[in-house]
Amino acid sequence: MRVGSPRLLREINDRAAVEALLRNGPLTRSELEGLIGLSKPATAQLLTRLEESHTVLRNGLRGGGRGPRAQLWSVNGALAHVAAVDLRPDAVDVVVADIAGTLITEHRAPMPSGSTADVLEAFTDAMSKAAGQAGLTPGDLHHVVVGSPGAVDPATGGLGFAPHLPGWEGFDVPGRLRELLGTSVTVENDVNLVAIEEMIAGRATAVRNFVLVWPADAIGAAVVINGVLLRGATGGAGEIDFMPVPDRAVATTDTDRHGETFGELLSSSSIVKLARAHGLSARTGHAAVRKALGSGTAGREFLGDFARRIATGVAGVVSVLDPELVLLSGDIAQAGGEALVDLVSAELRRLVVPRTPVRLALVTGKPVRSGALHTALSVVREEVFGLPAATTEPFRGPHGAV
Repeated sequence: MRVGSPRLLREINDRAAVEALLRNGPLTRSELEGLIGLSKPATAQLLTRLEESHTVLRNGLRGGGRGPRAQLWSVNGALAHVAAVDLRPDAVDVVVADIAGTLITEHRAPMPSGSTADVLEAFTDAMSKAAGQAGLTPGDLHHVVVGSPGAVDPATGGLGFAPHLPGWEGFDVPGRLRELLGTSVTVENDVNLVAIEEMIAGRATAVRNFVLVWPADAIGAAVVINGVLLRGATGGAGEIDFMPVPDRAVATTDTDRHGETFGELLSSSSIVKLARAHGLSARTGHAAVRKALGSGTAGREFLGDFARRIATGVAGVVSVLDPELVLLSGDIAQAGGEALVDLVSAELRRLVVPRTPVRLALVTGKPVRSGALHTALSVVREEVFGLPAATTEPFRGPHGAV
């Protein structure tokens, strides 16, 4: 096909129109015309072509009063459906959406702590119920993205670095889920998906190189270089939970000062012990951090020690990568807020040469599931509309997508 052929130009214009509708929602012909830069007749012909192929639908009218009401157009969401999943040790959180990004249903279900057969049965049941609520079967879903602790090994599809996710290790996870659900499945590290969401709708929209750190139980990090997630040879890039880190906290909590794992230093129980050493009583790490903000000198000293622990582990990552930005994400980081961020930033400046800004992640709520949804939509929109997939598209397993 010649570069300037009418067919190719029509395809380019059609993709531009679909992209504009996906990005902006329902539009009138004149609004779409202004966004994609075509003439009135060319835009009208384009909409007729897309309507005849069932790519777009008429979606009500805009206007009123003295002027005429204009026809609205939107992407036909029924062309394809996706599911996004946040898989945790104790629960699975599923959302089903259409290709336009409209959320159709949500479903949350408990996960057993048992054998591989038990967890796969529970997972499949949860997916069937979520799809059923949307009037679909799992096989009707065009793509499923699962956010999970740990990382998928690109050679085997096995889930590594996830001892806290019993029943999910020792087999090709994406491959098995494809067989059970009868559709295309991606399994991606949960913190990587949070980083994707920060690139789309958070504080990393304008940076190309950053590190996102989730300081909590099963601490994780995501590394983005030139706008692309770094996964590593075995999928373990950013798995800093197991990294030995010395404890630089001033208060004594019977830790190994020469080095415990980063995950142990920042576990909920360790944070509670650290708070207790400063005279603060709390049942969880999250509660301890939140309580510290209103506890005067004792709270400030505890947060300072907590920040030292975080910064000590992050320092090695910053020294090697020299990123534009470090983001702190997760419930505990949000509980500490800007006070904790400022303390981590100050400690980091004492430890490393790069003056990397430290910021609080902007995306809250359900960032893992949101990142999984955006990733699933990116995959399916490339397949259905030919739109370029995000460079952050995750690894789908050793056998590709089904």
